[in-house]
Amino acid sequence: MSNDAAPAGEKLQKVLARAGLGSRREMERAIEAGRVTVNGEVAGLGERVTEDDQVEFDGKRLPGGDENRLRVILYNKPIGEICSRHDPEGRPTVYDRLPRLKSGRWISVGRLDFNTSGLLLFTNSGELANKLMHPSSVIDREYLVRIQGQVDDEMKKRLTKGVLLDDGQARFTDIVESGGEGTNRWFYCVVMEGRNREVRRLWESQGVRVSRLKRVRYGSVFIPSHVRVGQWVEMEPKEIDDLCITAGLPKLGQRPLTQAEKETLQRQRRKLRKSPAPSGGRTPVKSAPDKPAAGRATPVKGAAGKAAHGQTSYERGAQEKGGYRGKSTHGKSAHGKTTHGQGPSGKSPGGKGPGGKSPSGKGAFGKDSRGTGAAKKGSAKPSRRR
Repeated sequence: MSNDAAPAGEKLQKVLARAGLGSRREMERAIEAGRVTVNGEVAGLGERVTEDDQVEFDGKRLPGGDENRLRVILYNKPIGEICSRHDPEGRPTVYDRLPRLKSGRWISVGRLDFNTSGLLLFTNSGELANKLMHPSSVIDREYLVRIQGQVDDEMKKRLTKGVLLDDGQARFTDIVESGGEGTNRWFYCVVMEGRNREVRRLWESQGVRVSRLKRVRYGSVFIPSHVRVGQWVEMEPKEIDDLCITAGLPKLGQRPLTQAEKETLQRQRRKLRKSPAPSGGRTPVKSAPDKPAAGRATPVKGAAGKAAHGQTSYERGAQEKGGYRGKSTHGKSAHGKTTHGQGPSGKSPGGKGPGGKSPSGKGAFGKDSRGTGAAKKGSAKPSRRR
């Protein structure tokens, strides 16, 4: 048995990426360019640092302790905001409403276009943001969409089988009708990528028009009922741990994944790619316009809405469709008060919160109608989700 001790500290590029200064690759290039010093000496690529080391990036000291902790916030984006930091046309941006950071910057996990509302995640970790966005992580995104035009079963089959867009083949992994009147119908639909305007382009390729679009879920994270349009909430460490597992990263303060664990995670993801989508009826949706809060978004009490208590999307993927869809996790707010988050509810893009179930088994803005966090006995087919 070897007596060699594990190397102390973490790799410098990982520490810099977690501080929100850029992705790990970008930090590696910065180290190679001599922009980083450790204890007054120019750092080398692969160097390890501990909390006792003084790290400087471009002459500015990297903060330690609480200022440098991994943070993730959930934002309920209104229509009429862009996801860029600055806009030459002077339009409001999502960053105008986010809390100030003493160091680093908020990094958006994906984007929503100007006329799309709903769930956006932000983190101060470039590494986590990149992992959550990368196609290899196999993370699904669920949307509630209102379509103007006739949608039949053949169209839905084409959209789930795949259609050719300007930037390649694309498809929905699931489409579930959720009510409406006449030629204005609501649907829940799921994609596995974050390509530009992918949901709109898929529907428009079939000759119909998207009149409303809202993202209601990203992986295992839903919009909590208490987070109104234009508000944000900071996620709790347990919820961030779930995101890290989903992205294939170690939990907060834990060791990196072993090679065997990485291979197991990759096998799970390959199975998810091949999983078929189930079908089933849903309750109709009634909706009304989103109304953003004025001015800077205020933090709200409670933790982010989640599909399961301590379960990642991958862990839930093998469970039965009727289970692991209960209330969100209990968590402390940014102000330290404990709250009990409900399942995602709130106002949709057009009237009362829709009561229909989504493909994930939870109404986009309503309480879960099937489970309370535990798998039900006698449930039907296993879910194809995630």
